[in-house]
Amino acid sequence: MRKLPLAIALAVMLLGNAAAADKKDKTPPDEAKPEAALLKPQASTSEGSVSVEGKRIAYKAVAGTIVLHGKDDKENDPTVSMFYVAYFKKSDDATKRPITFIYNGGPGSATVWLHMGAFGPRRVITKDDSHTPAAPYQLVNNDYSLLDASDLVFIDAPGAGFSRLIANESDASKREEQMKDRRKEIYGVDGDGHAFAQFITQFLSRYGRWNSPKYLFGESYGTTRSAVVANDLENENSVDLNGVILLSQILNFDTSIDGPDQNPGVDLPYELALPTYAATAYYHHKLPQAPADLEPFLQEVEQFALGDYAQALMAGSRLDDARKQAVAEKLHQYTGLPVAYLIKANLRVTGGMFEHELLGDTNDTTGRLDTRFAGPSLDPLSKEAEYDPQSSSISSAYIAAFNDYVRKDLKFGQEQNYREFADIKEWDFKHNNHDGAVNVMPDLAMAMKTNPNLKILLNGGYYDLATPFYAADYEMHHMPVQPALMNNVSYAWYPSGHMVYAHEESLKLLHDNVARFIEQTDNVKR
Repeated sequence: MRKLPLAIALAVMLLGNAAAADKKDKTPPDEAKPEAALLKPQASTSEGSVSVEGKRIAYKAVAGTIVLHGKDDKENDPTVSMFYVAYFKKSDDATKRPITFIYNGGPGSATVWLHMGAFGPRRVITKDDSHTPAAPYQLVNNDYSLLDASDLVFIDAPGAGFSRLIANESDASKREEQMKDRRKEIYGVDGDGHAFAQFITQFLSRYGRWNSPKYLFGESYGTTRSAVVANDLENENSVDLNGVILLSQILNFDTSIDGPDQNPGVDLPYELALPTYAATAYYHHKLPQAPADLEPFLQEVEQFALGDYAQALMAGSRLDDARKQAVAEKLHQYTGLPVAYLIKANLRVTGGMFEHELLGDTNDTTGRLDTRFAGPSLDPLSKEAEYDPQSSSISSAYIAAFNDYVRKDLKFGQEQNYREFADIKEWDFKHNNHDGAVNVMPDLAMAMKTNPNLKILLNGGYYDLATPFYAADYEMHHMPVQPALMNNVSYAWYPSGHMVYAHEESLKLLHDNVARFIEQTDNVKR
């Protein structure tokens, strides 16, 4: 999985190689001949209750689809059937009740992770930092569901989950060409963002929620999407959002520690990943001198990363041997990697290299999404990690739990295949006609400028090497906005990984932080 072209590697922001899953240019069977169910909105309604931190909440659940149309919203041109699960708290004035639109990333991932792991009324139990045993899995009341603070709408990306692209031509060859056009239109930064913005405005109309406080919650590539969608909603649809909640953020792909060796001359990713390397070495007891507490230690590492380390990397071939040796010895103190290895790597260790080498004495590889996890290296002699032990440890539990829950409790999808990822052959990273690395910081900045009341909550895990927390912090502090608008941004860091909620103590903190953020920004008079 590691040895992919950089453009594909960057697409794999959540749980696997969605972009390279299938190279055959063939329309999936369940999209080849769309049934009436795909062309018209569907809905299955059920009821339930959840106890959130001791308080019982009764809710109505709707599992259904909304059909999107072309850019001109022509009714005879359906493009995507987007699946969602919405939870509405009973006995509340919907005009005042906040509503939060929630999605994972990928790009092209279903939203099973946030649904079954973070904020839905039921939560699947997985091991904290090791492989979860095979079925039967345990599905329990979610004490940390966000339903106490907001109504919730979990959205599957086009082509993922039960969402499907639509080609309605009657002729088979024309239908295949139409499907190619759909993929080209939707599977990209701009097309994906437009689809989600269109879904949200249609949802607001269908359920009469235009006057509700509105929030976006995106994880991983979902944060990239949130910047685009927030800007689209604010400046194309006149929808002022109350808040945007970001989890495991990546807005500028030039900060990614996946494959920076393929982009020589840009050393920033190595610097921004260093605190995560240090946290991981701390967790696995690989530091030569273990500090008493993690957070003060990370602050020290951050100063070194953007100070002496950044200056050494900037020197390039001008860095003399004595200085290189000194920096390598300091890196050894912060990462646990051998000095000789660090010098051989020219002081530049990619995420995959670190994951493979930290536990090399036991032939184990750390996780990428959550470096607390570890598993047997597929090839002990490889340069980089070749899989993600964290993803392998918990994915089966999430997929099995949701497939059971959606059919038995939500009464949806009995004859359908639930896709973990969309069948994406190529993702269009071009954004606003710019061919370079994706950078949506200007989008979020524009949304903040045109709506100066918009509040942002950034969340991240110390053990996340897919989207390192210090990279997210760096991005946010380099937003092109006036200094006063930076007061609209708040931060929360957790002793967990990419999927912060996979660690129960962090899930509680995440819930409390997000619920407090919504209460402070929903503009509801109490």
